[in-house]
Amino acid sequence: MSEQAGHVRSTAPGAGAVIVSCVFALVIAGIAGVVTTFTHAQLAPWGLIAGLAVALVLVLGLRLVFDSRVVGAAAGLGFVAGTVLLAFPAAGSPMFALTDAIGWVWALGPAVLALVAIVVPWPGTLTRRP
Repeated sequence: MSEQAGHVRSTAPGAGAVIVSCVFALVIAGIAGVVTTFTHAQLAPWGLIAGLAVALVLVLGLRLVFDSRVVGAAAGLGFVAGTVLLAFPAAGSPMFALTDAIGWVWALGPAVLALVAIVVPWPGTLTRRP
């Protein structure tokens, strides 16, 4: 907050802006989770590596751009939800199965990377803002 001529001006986004940002992050990350779930096993191991990189960069990028862990958490939730959505059997078989190392890494990897991107403090966030 800054004071000018007796007025206090807040630089923090309002609740409406945070809600819109969270919805945006949830939708975009959900789409990315679905798309990377299709490709992670088809292009193994490069599809897995690229999918995990997309998960990390997307969550971390949205967290840093919007300067909010809440938006980062919404992105992480959306990505994991997009992945989990395709884990349920549809027409008899799920999109990915936990039968090999690639399936297990894909099932757990995006959630772990999203959690790390949300929890770890980044260099610009360690200083206390006035």
